[in-house]
Amino acid sequence: MQKTHRDFKRFVIHACVLASLAVLSIFITNCSSKKARPLSKLPMNWRAIDSLNAQLPAGIRVFAGQNDSLPLRAWYAVIDEPDPAIETRIVMSDDAGDNRETATSFARDLGACVVVNGGYFTMHKTPAGHMGLLEIDGKIIEPANRSVQRDTLRFQTTRAAIGFTDADEMDIAWVTSRNDTLFAWKNPPENHPGKPAAALDYRNAQPWFMRDAIGVGPALIMDGKIRVTSDEEVFFGTTIPLVHPRTAAGYTADGRLILLVVDGRQQASRGVSLRELATLMDELGCVEALNLDGGGSSTIVVKGVRLNRPAGKAVEREVMSALAVFCE
Repeated sequence: MQKTHRDFKRFVIHACVLASLAVLSIFITNCSSKKARPLSKLPMNWRAIDSLNAQLPAGIRVFAGQNDSLPLRAWYAVIDEPDPAIETRIVMSDDAGDNRETATSFARDLGACVVVNGGYFTMHKTPAGHMGLLEIDGKIIEPANRSVQRDTLRFQTTRAAIGFTDADEMDIAWVTSRNDTLFAWKNPPENHPGKPAAALDYRNAQPWFMRDAIGVGPALIMDGKIRVTSDEEVFFGTTIPLVHPRTAAGYTADGRLILLVVDGRQQASRGVSLRELATLMDELGCVEALNLDGGGSSTIVVKGVRLNRPAGKAVEREVMSALAVFCE
């Protein structure tokens, strides 16, 4: 009787092991053969904002999302750029006093359907100055940063920029200026904290001709892969790589523009790191994307309605530049 019991016990254990191996084999096979993107690391439960979408052309749709466990709140607009009735422009404040105005002011004064904040600027100077490339209607208002100093070391830079051609085609590249010409690079210089890269060789760059362009950075996604180049673009030694409210721009393989704003510095939304921001843009299908100015500047306005609470405040920060989408 004791031997029979032991034999039965061995049989049960053997059967369980075989069943577990079978389940594991199926799991591995399914995972290895699956072609879709992996599940999001930041599920946002996106939903269409029907009240606003009803006022917009079919080529523009706006969504809101939240993740209560982190917590996060975010909004994005997807713009069908090939639509000839829709145009995206880089715009600059026309306030002669301080070169700054709110995203709501941009939307109201220009009649834009969607506006998000744009590039870095000198907040504590009047009038404000743009920090990084700013080109509008083919005129370079501020050249791209060519170098940055950290302590006693100088680093040559090519920072991420987004540009729009006359045909409203988009490109994101690492860009620098030389004389009156912009140059795009396939890769940024290999800068690292305490170790500047070798001098830039312009034979490795191509002229970059855009109607409108704005340089911010760092890059988030390039060539379809997440690639956050904060060190290469020399953002180390700053607060930019930390968790903040964020604004990002990118585009999909079929030419749709994605504009994303994530709230932060408030109980309902903590903000995101650059890597988390890249993950969100990747999940929205972007093949290339870059970080725009963030913090209290991060704002999205649709049909004159501000959707987010910049840094948890009830008032907007005035900014110097913005991305404006026109649909009328």
